[in-house]
Amino acid sequence: MRMLELELRTDGVVHMIWKPKGTIEASHALAAMAAVEETCRGSQYPLLVDISMTEGLSRDARSIFSTCAASRIALLGSSPVDRVIASLFLGVHKPPCPSRFFTSRNEAMAWLDQSGGHFVPTGQGIEGTS
Repeated sequence: MRMLELELRTDGVVHMIWKPKGTIEASHALAAMAAVEETCRGSQYPLLVDISMTEGLSRDARSIFSTCAASRIALLGSSPVDRVIASLFLGVHKPPCPSRFFTSRNEAMAWLDQSGGHFVPTGQGIEGTS
């Protein structure tokens, strides 16, 4: 069974959905980052990461995710475990770009949308965090 689904949507958002009831290990994180790189082909897109019902995130996986080449990262979840995972990602390992946790998909999409309705990929390179 695949641990995640990844899609570059027509609105320009890369949507990553982690399968429920799984712990994200380093091997999963490496596969996810490779899939993001392949999908984005050198451009940076906003990334919506659905971590709903994910059971855990290993320390090694967190450090791998801290190198993601997205323009912005919105973590979407609702459970207390989701909040802990997001806190670890956002607090322990400095994200490579502006990143926030949301419990509302609409709020996450609004925050990702910094171009007024359609996402435009940025060039290569990593923006600073905010």
